[in-house]
Amino acid sequence: MSDIVHRSQQEVDVVTFIPALRAYAWTLTRSPQDVDDLVQETLMKAIANIHRFQRGTNLRAWLMTIMRNSFFNNIAKRRREQTGGADCVSGLAWVNGTQEWSMRGDEATRAILGLPSHYRETLILVVMLGESYETAAQICGVKMGTIKSRVNRARVMVMQELGETESEASGT
Repeated sequence: MSDIVHRSQQEVDVVTFIPALRAYAWTLTRSPQDVDDLVQETLMKAIANIHRFQRGTNLRAWLMTIMRNSFFNNIAKRRREQTGGADCVSGLAWVNGTQEWSMRGDEATRAILGLPSHYRETLILVVMLGESYETAAQICGVKMGTIKSRVNRARVMVMQELGETESEASGT
C-alpha cells in the first residue's frame, strides 16, 4: 500500500515540473506547437513508467532525460520517413486554378441576391437548402404549385443574368 501512495506522490511531483519541462522543450524545439507535443509525450511516458523511477534520485533530471531522448528519437524517426524521390508520382500532382470558379460563384451570388425577395426566398429554400416543395410551401404560406413556379422563374432569371441558355445550364 505504501508503494501505491508513494507512486501517487511521484505522479503529483511530476506535474510540478511542467513549467521546467516546457522551458526545456522550448530550447529543444523552438516551436510552440512542438513544445506542447513534446511535454505531453514526456508526461505520458513518465507517468506510464513511474514504477521505474528510483527513489532518492533526481525526478527532474529523470523527466528531462525522458524529454531529451523523446526529442532525439522523433528526429531520427523523421529522417527515416523521407518523402519519395524525384521519380515519385506525388511530385506530378497539380490542381487547376480556382479563380474562374470563384468569380462565377460571386456572379451567381449577385444574381441570386438581385432577385425579387419572393423568388430569392423560394430558390434558396428549395435549391440551396434542399427543402421539399411541400415544406417550402408551408414555410412561405403559399401553395406548392406557387413554390414550383417561383423556383422555376427564379432559376430562369439567374441563368439569364449569368448569360446562360437552357441547354448550357442543363449540360446538353
